[in-house]
Amino acid sequence: MNPLLALVLGMLLSISPIIELRGGIPFAVAHGVNPLTAFIFCSLANIIVIPIAFLFLNYLHHHLLKFNFYSRSFNVFLKKLRKRKEKVKKNYQIYGIIALTLFVAIPLPITGAWTGSLIAWLLNFKKGKSFLAISLGVIIAGIIVTLIVTGILTALGFLI
Repeated sequence: MNPLLALVLGMLLSISPIIELRGGIPFAVAHGVNPLTAFIFCSLANIIVIPIAFLFLNYLHHHLLKFNFYSRSFNVFLKKLRKRKEKVKKNYQIYGIIALTLFVAIPLPITGAWTGSLIAWLLNFKKGKSFLAISLGVIIAGIIVTLIVTGILTALGFLI
């Protein structure tokens, strides 16, 4: 396969929910793309997801509020969730953002930028801080995936 095509497909995988860069980087590297190039482009593609997810969530939520069932049930859920957040508000912004970064940094399915954006949106985190936290998590996850794919962790004895 042409490495440029493999890189583009890896980036598309990195944008997709659930798979994200955990599938994009290995795909690109397995098809002849330099690991550093795959890391950079797949990570950037995954970071692009964050503002898209925030816009999508705001748009979707706004339109779904027109339905009474959604409006009542979701608002009750949000009120309970945000009420718990208010109880620990002082530490919540600091530790919540750190937890968000660590959550996204774990290179497992459903722990990426899409889910991190959803969590930040639900908890009403500030978008700027959320973007930075999720981006840092994506970069950490990208580094871990790249190291695993290239076998460096195996060579160092961290993986069997």
